[in-house]
Amino acid sequence: MAPVALPSISHIQEKDTVQPKKDTLGLPETARKRLEKAGIDLSNGYPYRPAKPLYLDDATKIRDADRPFFDAGSRADPEKKALLSAAKDVIHLTSNIGTEIVGLQLKDLTDQQRDELALLIAERSVVFFRDQDLSPQEQKKLGEYYGEVEVHPQVPTVPGVPGASVIWPALQATEFPASFRQTGGASRWHTDLVHERQPAGITHLHNDTVPKIGGDTLWASGYSAYEKLSPEFRKIIDGKEAVYRSAHSYLLRDDPNAGPKYVERVHPLVRVHPATGWKALWVNRAMTVRILGFDKAESDLILNYLYDVYERNVDIQVRFKWTPRTSALWDNRITIHNASWDYEGREPRHGTRVTALAEKPFFKQDAPTRRQALGLAGKGDI
Repeated sequence: MAPVALPSISHIQEKDTVQPKKDTLGLPETARKRLEKAGIDLSNGYPYRPAKPLYLDDATKIRDADRPFFDAGSRADPEKKALLSAAKDVIHLTSNIGTEIVGLQLKDLTDQQRDELALLIAERSVVFFRDQDLSPQEQKKLGEYYGEVEVHPQVPTVPGVPGASVIWPALQATEFPASFRQTGGASRWHTDLVHERQPAGITHLHNDTVPKIGGDTLWASGYSAYEKLSPEFRKIIDGKEAVYRSAHSYLLRDDPNAGPKYVERVHPLVRVHPATGWKALWVNRAMTVRILGFDKAESDLILNYLYDVYERNVDIQVRFKWTPRTSALWDNRITIHNASWDYEGREPRHGTRVTALAEKPFFKQDAPTRRQALGLAGKGDI
């Protein structure tokens, strides 16, 4: 029987490159102006679509080696004077997660301010900057400061700027149609690139085009999710490891009819951030498969409880209302996020995303929680 390609990878080719298709969706005018101002060549179509790996072994080999990494936040001034004193305003959006910086341009930050921003992101999980004059090239340059920029083998990118992924729901809908009942895609709680040997650190999404109503993004704090657990329950999961899988599926080279296969890697359920030294819960419903050492029923029970703790406690979440030309920088090591599709495609949404890969996840038994480190822990926290 001839091999049958899976629907989710039906457009995969094994050539080194593929030509961008002509723009038939109608690139939003605000996005077009930004890209043209940046000198992006749109004459061959937009976006650039990479050749997608077909087989699991090829996908697994991508970045399949340890790489050196140093967290920029680890060398920052703990008081972040250079960054915060230069801002017109610093607005904490909730007690536990989310900060907006007013009056600074990301492209103009000094190295000292970039370090302090990395620490602020590590402490507050996600930081927002509105009214940014930012090209995809400048966005990538900032990402490179924080680590190796991930070049995704599956995701469309800005032509000529590898690593600047295109986040355009209208484009995604051409392959995976969304509906009110099945919003799909990023409209579910997840963390980016958990299947990587060294998964995502700081991700920077710049939205140049957003709907007037809806299209918010939500983030939840892994620090706080861990702190919601009782001290006795933490003992159950501390030091345990789980299997994490890729969002995209592949074929087995020797058995292409075996069904969808995923890149899988083992990481700790609870990880410690290298800049803050705080413990964070690191699971997500979309891509955490099972806990090692437990029967499936036991693993499912624990994981579903952990997902609920993360997703249902609104006091550890922030919901952000986008405006055009806004950047969000978040730390995938200590968060999950969810993009609301409540605008249902009635208005365009378009942005570019750059992700810096971080360290291999690690756990330290004696690491404190965020509340312990900040002196916020009450009697029931410890």
